[in-house]
Amino acid sequence: MTAHLTEALELLADCPVVDGHNDLPWALREHVRYDLDRLDIARDQQGVLHTDLHRLRKGGVGAQFWSVYVRSDLTGDDAVSATLEQIDVVAQLIARYPGDLVRALTADDMESARSQGRIASLMGAEGGHSINNSLGTLRSLHALGVRYMTLTHNNNIAWADSATDVEKAHGLTAFGHEVVREMNRTGMLVDLSHVSAKTMRAALETSVAPVIFSHSSARAVCDHPRNIPDDVLAQLPANGGIAMATFVPKFILPDAVAWTARADENMRTHGLHHLDTTPAGMKVQRAFEEAHPRPVATASTVADHLDHMREVAGVDHIGIGGDYDGTAFTPDGLEDVAGYPHLIGELIGRGWSSADLAKLTWQNAVRVLRAAEDVARAVQAQRGPSNATLADLDG
Repeated sequence: MTAHLTEALELLADCPVVDGHNDLPWALREHVRYDLDRLDIARDQQGVLHTDLHRLRKGGVGAQFWSVYVRSDLTGDDAVSATLEQIDVVAQLIARYPGDLVRALTADDMESARSQGRIASLMGAEGGHSINNSLGTLRSLHALGVRYMTLTHNNNIAWADSATDVEKAHGLTAFGHEVVREMNRTGMLVDLSHVSAKTMRAALETSVAPVIFSHSSARAVCDHPRNIPDDVLAQLPANGGIAMATFVPKFILPDAVAWTARADENMRTHGLHHLDTTPAGMKVQRAFEEAHPRPVATASTVADHLDHMREVAGVDHIGIGGDYDGTAFTPDGLEDVAGYPHLIGELIGRGWSSADLAKLTWQNAVRVLRAAEDVARAVQAQRGPSNATLADLDG
């Protein structure tokens, strides 16, 4: 891999990484309640965060979908308010660091940012609980700059099933299908990470725009419900969508699945949420790791997923979604956002061409957003906003 690092850096200078999912906004909420003076990403935050400006530059990141995630135990108007706060902190980051970050709403904005040498900053909402069953709220999030919504997080919602909950809707309810249609109409990408396989298939049946998986890998390589089955990957060419491989060890390394389940239970035993990555949470995690050494993923582990995803879906339908600052543990060589060149170097060593790598890092994601914009214009010419409610469609 080291032998190909220079070549990887040269490629990323021209076709930087579009990363589908980074949880920095939630980390800023949990660590310092959005006090950017106390946690300034213009400074080295190694050991505290996976993300700072220097490491984004070092990693060759050219565009980032910042996740405006809120935990799924926040519901109703509380979830909406917390999502708005997440959107607000992204705006604060962009205003605070204009030499490095620039707001991006469209594919053209992404290309403009690349030409300026700035990092295009987009947003994705993680979980349909963020709209509180309201299509008007969905449209409002889009108006505020949110360009994808993950239909669920770790728990079911009233109209869609999660991959990690007990099946209830058997995919999407009637209102769930209407949410997908309205996302197509507004130009908001339908993100199918976190949803059940039946929900993936139902959304693909309904969506007339390309879908994305902002941070999911291949189930055939690691049999975890958060990953994508081959039959779904095989539908992406017809849909035009993109599957962005994640780096989270418990989703990519089979030996890490059971280990992480025990680590999560240990966190709960200590009265902490299993996704807590604050210093207090990480102290508990590190103590558990010391007592119970964890299976270690590497850049090669991620590359195994990308090799498989390319084989099944095609090179035009894959990307990268690291999930940095949303996970306690990361692969060796991909410890933080500076690590992308190591992954690209690994793929070069496996024979990936420069043309294929350019699609993986930059071109596919830009193309998908542009296609969603085109679909939105066409649908808006045919019909106006939907004001359907959950009660109207699901009873």
